[in-house]
Amino acid sequence: MSVLKFDKQSLGNLEYSLKREMLATDRSGGYMSTTITCCNTRKYHGLMVCPKDATENEYVLLSSLDETVIQHDQSFNLALHRFPGTYEPRGHKYITDFDYTPSPAITYRVGGVVLRKELLWIHSKTQLLIRYTLVEATSATKLRLRPFLAFRNKHSLSEANMFADGHSYPVRGGVKCRLYGDFPWLYMQVDSDNTDFVAAPDWYYKFEYLEEKARGYPFQEDLLTPGYFEIDIKKGESVVFSAALDQMWSSETIDKIFEDELARRSDKKDFLSCLRHSARQFVSRREDRTEVIAGWPWFGRWGRDTFIALPGITLTRGDVQSCMDVVDTMTREMKDGLFPNMGEAYNSVDAPLWFFWTLQQIAGHVGEERLWKDYGAKMKDILNAYKRGIGDIISVHDNGLVWAGGPGLALTWMDAVVDGVPVTPREGYQVEINALWYNAVCWTLEMALKHGDKTFVKEWGAMPEKIKVSFIETFWSDKKSYLADYVNPGEWETGPLWEDGGRNFFVRPNQVIACSLRYKMLSEEQQLDVLGAIKRHLLTPKGLRTLSPQNPLYQGRYEGDQPTRDRAYHQGTVWPWLLEHYVRARFDVQGAKFLELAEEILAGFEEDIDSYGIGSIAEIYDGDPPHAQRGAISQAWSVGAVLRINEMIERYKDATTKTVKE
Repeated sequence: MSVLKFDKQSLGNLEYSLKREMLATDRSGGYMSTTITCCNTRKYHGLMVCPKDATENEYVLLSSLDETVIQHDQSFNLALHRFPGTYEPRGHKYITDFDYTPSPAITYRVGGVVLRKELLWIHSKTQLLIRYTLVEATSATKLRLRPFLAFRNKHSLSEANMFADGHSYPVRGGVKCRLYGDFPWLYMQVDSDNTDFVAAPDWYYKFEYLEEKARGYPFQEDLLTPGYFEIDIKKGESVVFSAALDQMWSSETIDKIFEDELARRSDKKDFLSCLRHSARQFVSRREDRTEVIAGWPWFGRWGRDTFIALPGITLTRGDVQSCMDVVDTMTREMKDGLFPNMGEAYNSVDAPLWFFWTLQQIAGHVGEERLWKDYGAKMKDILNAYKRGIGDIISVHDNGLVWAGGPGLALTWMDAVVDGVPVTPREGYQVEINALWYNAVCWTLEMALKHGDKTFVKEWGAMPEKIKVSFIETFWSDKKSYLADYVNPGEWETGPLWEDGGRNFFVRPNQVIACSLRYKMLSEEQQLDVLGAIKRHLLTPKGLRTLSPQNPLYQGRYEGDQPTRDRAYHQGTVWPWLLEHYVRARFDVQGAKFLELAEEILAGFEEDIDSYGIGSIAEIYDGDPPHAQRGAISQAWSVGAVLRINEMIERYKDATTKTVKE
């Protein structure tokens, strides 16, 4: 039985259907995304969104394609658009069902006409195919296809202007268009000899994107149509529309590509198969680079997210090669112990430390010997860079702890900035950074010892104990029985959540990392105390809150304009990726006793794959119930975390079964 099927009643309810978005990617940076009724509600939506050059930027070329069924000189427009104060046309009333597998397919009924539309993005090639099949018809039928072009950066909007070239130029089976000279040609072709293209360039004004309006951004756009295709189609016949950056030479070529690609599609028949499909969509290969897209549709490659998400989106599916390829791409760009975070910004104190954690997960698949051979030098380079100091933003103090920060900087994953001021600056000793630092030092020492690197062992041998003693003294509170979030002796605040010495005891989820890593500094009793505090204050069915609701700074809803949302981003908003570390820590101290609760946590996400970004897991959720999905519709570390939780559950179930049999 497949999932992600929607019926006429659901699709006709715009409050329901416009909140459900689909995504397909070409695995090289391009994508298609829109709602399940094909009504765009975001500036990021489009049928063809792709890079136009070697940069990471994507551009909306083909925004939408309107279909009109014509019989007896009567026209029935199947499209749906939002214009000021209204929806026009209202083609959603003709939709009878939507099915996500093996590729998105929509069925329309107009009187005696039944038309099926199948959308297919081609992997590793910038091409969209849409196959139209006339399932039923009682008289002669024409199908009219009108493309709407944007040719703009996905973060911006298009306005009518006199510089856009609305001309279309004939090619076999269709036309090619290019609104502006610095863009590639867009080839639009149909694999039917009974097709005419009617050139009629014109601007359509004020398409509205309601999600952008709700997010406080400009939300109206003008789109240019170069004309329309008109196709004679018979009952039982199929025609394929192609939009591509390369010309298709024959109808046979288009047909073969469609059938071959459709045969390769996985069957999204249940929750986990949907997530595995979603995981594949984050891995992007372009030329000699293999990268992780942090989240669709607006994120690019982020160094921190890459390492946190990578094991979950690749290794849980047995895709070790992609995992290694991503690591190799990242290590080629390492500078002075740091990895690029967003674009060319080397501003993440934790990305290099998550690199060690990622390698630990890979070790079980390729062996530690290979990892030491391939990455041992990089591991030592990172540790030495931190110890030496990186600029004036990262240093290791005499107590062995990592200090990170600076005026106006947010170097940890809690990196939201409003008006140039970090929302959660956390300058000083951060709890998760030093937990990751200890893990990295201990593992590198163990690897160096196994592989005969005596020089490194001699130089670093005493460091773990120094870090551990300082960590407990600096972060642990016997009175509160949990860890400080960060410590800055030069920062003095008053109140019950601050202690002398600049210790900030806001209850945040960062301390869970100290309980989930391979090398831990806390006793088992301390770990249970930390996990107890997290459970009481932060645990929700969708992830961990970023701040306790009891804190006066807590914000339970992530909505409004960008500054308002950024202020809530790490002040109560729920993040699913943190659940992986909570579950890992619970299993480490409770073993199989935690199995039932872990299964409940996993099951809590099953209801989410048929809403918001269908077939995937959102970036974030509201801190307040009912924990509405927010942010990116499909986030790499969210999907990776849920797949890792499933992997842990399966391992413990297998171990339990084996023990019972023995």
